[in-house]
Amino acid sequence: MRQIIAMGGGGFSMEPENLLLDKYILTQVKKDLSKVCFVPTPSGDQTNYIERFYKAFKTLPCKPSHLSLFEPEFSDLESYVLEHDVIYVGGGNTRNMLVLWKEWGLY
Repeated sequence: MRQIIAMGGGGFSMEPENLLLDKYILTQVKKDLSKVCFVPTPSGDQTNYIERFYKAFKTLPCKPSHLSLFEPEFSDLESYVLEHDVIYVGGGNTRNMLVLWKEWGLY
């Protein structure tokens, strides 16, 4: 079953000491060690945002990674995205994100 969990704030980026929302997202995946991909495109791939993601998610039962469209480290974008159980899109400028996603064929 696929699902979208939409939230307008919260989670690791706003409450680094309260990861209940992030834990909830992981419980929706019926695996012991889900693969979580953080997409920080809306923030322009801010380094500190990516670091906060790893700091939080390395404490949770998952395999965290991130997808950068500014400094790509993948050979096949579609395969890279589909190998993950959770795609966690960060906040920021949605319009700019959609322009980049369209350019890359991400949606």
